Amino acid sequence: MKKEKKFDYTPYCNGTYLMGPNVIRLLEGADLPLKKGMRVLDLGCGKGLSSLYLAKEYDVTVFAADLWISPTENYEFFRSLGMEEQIFPIYADANALPFAEGFFDAIISVDAYHYFGAEAGFFAEKILPLLKPDGFAALIFPGWKAPLPSPTPPELLLSWTEEDLTTFQPIQWWKTLFEQEEHTHLLSITELPCADDAWADWLATDNPYAIGDRPAMEHGAGKYMNFIFLKACHQ
Repeated sequence: MKKEKKFDYTPYCNGTYLMGPNVIRLLEGADLPLKKGMRVLDLGCGKGLSSLYLAKEYDVTVFAADLWISPTENYEFFRSLGMEEQIFPIYADANALPFAEGFFDAIISVDAYHYFGAEAGFFAEKILPLLKPDGFAALIFPGWKAPLPSPTPPELLLSWTEEDLTTFQPIQWWKTLFEQEEHTHLLSITELPCADDAWADWLATDNPYAIGDRPAMEHGAGKYMNFIFLKACHQ
């Protein structure tokens, strides 16, 4: 049975707050073992919609970290909803996170980790130390359903460059990467079934980036693409 949401996110799932495929749908499709009162890092929170969902649905304290969106802008958003005592916006680079080791019960990242974490050693060096010994990371990011054919399918190039597409990888690639990370236990890695709906919500907005993504998706690029859900913890 689908979990009933505690809050109506519909007014915010638009071109102002979405920065890609609908993060609310992606989080709804993920099994997150969060408990009330946990301290959570939302890494790459964008305009804070994912942070709002985590705080509202799980009653956790969220540190909403992003490099590109002003923490003041996000603070005003959280304050407008009366959440300023539960969600704390932070300006932070994923390569130099300003937190103590063992500070978080969970680190969540939605549609962001593939931009900065696709290098051997990154998770073990930059993310894992921030987790409590019994903490976990849950990462949701776009990928390929299978290794991309060569040459690159032309429909993909209607919206993205070859360089853009290098940030996507199939599940097996990510599985191999995390199995080689020191002191790391890969708990699970799977596809989320809600990818098409999350993309449809994004493409329906008036965000200029969504408009730019439409040509590829309208010509069938989605058949190559998925969203990957990965959970990992201390070994």
